[in-house]
Amino acid sequence: MPSHPLAEVFGFPHDNHSERAERYRSQALCPYNNKVPSCTKNSVTNPLGVCSVFENERPVITCPTRFREDWRILEDAANFFFPPGTRYTAVPETRLDDVNGQSAGSIDFVLVAFGAQGEIADFGALEVQSVYISGNVSGPFNQYMEARPNHVFAWDGSVRPDYLSSSRKRLVPQLIYKGGILREWKKKTAVAIQRPFYESLSPLPVVAREDADIAWLIYELVLDDRMNLYHLTQDEIVYTNSEAVLAHITTAKAGDMRGFLSRIQQKLEREEQSIPPLTLTPFDWPRRG
Repeated sequence: MPSHPLAEVFGFPHDNHSERAERYRSQALCPYNNKVPSCTKNSVTNPLGVCSVFENERPVITCPTRFREDWRILEDAANFFFPPGTRYTAVPETRLDDVNGQSAGSIDFVLVAFGAQGEIADFGALEVQSVYISGNVSGPFNQYMEARPNHVFAWDGSVRPDYLSSSRKRLVPQLIYKGGILREWKKKTAVAIQRPFYESLSPLPVVAREDADIAWLIYELVLDDRMNLYHLTQDEIVYTNSEAVLAHITTAKAGDMRGFLSRIQQKLEREEQSIPPLTLTPFDWPRRG
């Protein structure tokens, strides 16, 4: 386990200092089909080229572009949306409006199926879910870029995946707002997600593929020791019903009420101690008639 949180930097493992890896780092390039050749994470001019960070010894994807390796996610989503042999293409970042013309957000990829005459015959929505980071990852990244390739550095700061914020601030709102419109249109959704993030959601209620309107495309990063490269590899596909999933992940499970009451008691005791005692003077004494 390295003494820093960086798993992949500009597409290559932190300890891959091959000529190709160093070229990508020196030119700030993205090997995973970004919308432009360069990495644009956080900044166009000074990108934060961290694709994944370590959680214990497991690389966890923190950049959504990392899921575009070999466009496997498009193929897996199309297999859920359309019959075998369907001709299709993918349109990125497509705005979705509600009935009032207000934006409900942008769909990461709309997969469009073509009919016999080239017309749009069907479509489905693919959302890509990476994980937010808790802690300062720019510090170890900048130090790594300055130290490479001949110096091994250590980093004492805490950097870890923040699954809770990732689900509450990004995943759940997308399923509610964009998903609500797609459900009304009776269109399917696929969610590309890594195994650790999916596991943080707790077991979702599963249905048969033919009854599903959401497919969870679950991937892992598998290390090729010979090439010293991680490859995005499909781990599992889980089929669910959107209404059951939303009810599951938006309902907080109750903890022990005794702990809640104990906190209330402690607050009452602190407030009682903070209130100064009431002092009466002779002029304040109650007078008898």
